[in-house]
Amino acid sequence: MSRRRYTKKFKTTIVLEVLKERITITEIAQKHGIHPQQITNWKREFLDNAESVFGKKKKNQKSEQEQKEDELHKIIGQQKVEIDFLKNALR
Repeated sequence: MSRRRYTKKFKTTIVLEVLKERITITEIAQKHGIHPQQITNWKREFLDNAESVFGKKKKNQKSEQEQKEDELHKIIGQQKVEIDFLKNALR
């Protein structure tokens, strides 16, 4: 039995339907053929990450991972220059 995968859009639609509170999670689960616990997990994840939607991330702002990569590339470049200098000094 393979696991079903759901798109982000589908999960968001389900969570928003739950948040409207017009029908119960159980009814929504039956309607879409999903286990109620899965919907509860999606709702929790959605609410835990909701504040990131309103974060002030600019287009030019790099993620923390990209900043670390840039710093490492800078260090590697500097070390390469130093190694080349020392190789030439030994000749």
